[in-house]
Amino acid sequence: MCEKCQTRVIQAVSSDYGSFETNVITRRELKADDVAIDIKYCGICHSDIHVVDNDFGSANFPIVPGHEITGVVSAVGSDVTKFKVGDRVGVGCFVDSCGVCEHCQNGDEQFCTEGVVIVFNSKGYDGKLTYGGYANDIVVKDHFVIGIPDTLDLDVASPLLCAGVTTYNPMKQWKVGPGKKVGIIGMGGLGHLAVQFAHKMGAEVTVLGHSKGKNEEAKRFGADAYELTTDPETFNKLKGNFDFILNTVAVSLDVDAYVRLLKVNGAMVYVGLAGEPQTFHVGSLFGKQAILTASNVGGIAITEEMIQFAADNQVLPMIETIQANPKAVQEAYNRILASDVRYRFVIDMETL
Repeated sequence: MCEKCQTRVIQAVSSDYGSFETNVITRRELKADDVAIDIKYCGICHSDIHVVDNDFGSANFPIVPGHEITGVVSAVGSDVTKFKVGDRVGVGCFVDSCGVCEHCQNGDEQFCTEGVVIVFNSKGYDGKLTYGGYANDIVVKDHFVIGIPDTLDLDVASPLLCAGVTTYNPMKQWKVGPGKKVGIIGMGGLGHLAVQFAHKMGAEVTVLGHSKGKNEEAKRFGADAYELTTDPETFNKLKGNFDFILNTVAVSLDVDAYVRLLKVNGAMVYVGLAGEPQTFHVGSLFGKQAILTASNVGGIAITEEMIQFAADNQVLPMIETIQANPKAVQEAYNRILASDVRYRFVIDMETL
């Protein structure tokens, strides 16, 4: 066990309230294709909370969460040519895949047929459990490290590694751009980025939200309109209006009502993961020949494209930075569950 492999972390020791504590873990020795990173910031994603609360029944405690990681390269393996010590980099949801299946070859590592290795609470191909970014450093295979442009601050960049690519990827897939009318359901951690991306891509953007207090903020992010989903007239007024709707909320919806807002051949894409089953009538799709689907994060290539697009177009998450201690992290989790954040928490890992 080498001293340099010792990593300070904030870990969840159980799914019980207030279960976070600081600890020390051992990272692996640097392999030839590895990059060691001094972590500066790590965003908090709602999916971190899902895992820690064992909502999916797959938690392996103790857990070191965190998959929106930014920092600086501290060392590289002998075969690494893409990065050097001192580079500004990030790590998102994934840290390994087979690299040879059709999905990996197409840049869709998230669908790896051998099973993509997630940055935390996931077993690697060596059988060892992964630990994430609520830590002061991490060692990651070079392919899964993302360069961060100098025009993006590392704290602001961290939520882009998950929330950013989660919203950017389906917009690229469904060709959001000039002449397209886009609806964004919800303007939270995902939604406020989705509005910015759609606006910068040249689309006409409408936020479909339930809070009157976010109207002006939506306009500042680039929305052309903000419509209240609590008003039944909204669904009459916007019937047949949208080419593309992105659902960023993690709650049950009247799916049929939203499908009716689509144009013929329009698409409604889920990126928010509701905990309960969603229901709809197939007849709603027939009436518009509509597409109802979901989008799963994004691979490394699209993440790199997204980061550059965000830097070039100043798509910037609105963040609240917190200290790296168990109490602050637990309070952030509670506030996320209470929808009391605008719009992403980011942990300053240098305070650990």
